[in-house]
Amino acid sequence: MKFFVDTADVAEIRDLADAGLLDGVTTNPSLIAKSGRAFKEVIAEICKIVEGPVSAEVTALDFAGMIREGNDLRKIAKNVTVKVPLTIDGLKACKALRAEGAMVNVTLCFSANQALLAAKAGASFISPFVGRLDDIHLEGMELISEIRQIYDNYGFDTEILVASVRTANHIKQAALIGADVVTAPPAVLKGLAKHPLTDKGIESFLADWKKTGQSIL
Repeated sequence: MKFFVDTADVAEIRDLADAGLLDGVTTNPSLIAKSGRAFKEVIAEICKIVEGPVSAEVTALDFAGMIREGNDLRKIAKNVTVKVPLTIDGLKACKALRAEGAMVNVTLCFSANQALLAAKAGASFISPFVGRLDDIHLEGMELISEIRQIYDNYGFDTEILVASVRTANHIKQAALIGADVVTAPPAVLKGLAKHPLTDKGIESFLADWKKTGQSIL
């Protein structure tokens, strides 16, 4: 499974990249606004840190506007992935941009039918939002299972990018189902390394080592 981080915080991205944990980055207008920095400046800096796909989202809602913005975003770096909403115009833009060789992430997916349309349009990635479905008392991970089955049934190349991830359990379930990618906030990704028994074991080993009176250096 590929790990993307869902943030526009360059320091967090660099920290995770240094640990060898990142395959890509996803951003959205809300995350860019939170950074307080210029959009294209942030995307350009992220693209220099991470070699993998970096999603940059269009803000236009019409086909022509999405194409103009998407082509402009592609000029920032070769690893920019144009992010478009799952609407009819978004699907049209996806097909057109893919025909030009661009990577496209179709976002805000909440149903298997939507995911099927995105694959038909040639999307590089489909982003189903599991956390937001959980918020309204639906099973977000059930959607991932449905998409996985549909894509496998027909051999679609579109990668399932599990988004709106809230917990480590979301990541585990996505991996068990066979999702291609998960994107999560920095704290959730870092939390995967934590376990109380690991902390307890380290504490015990260090206490025993201290009793020996030795030093490695």
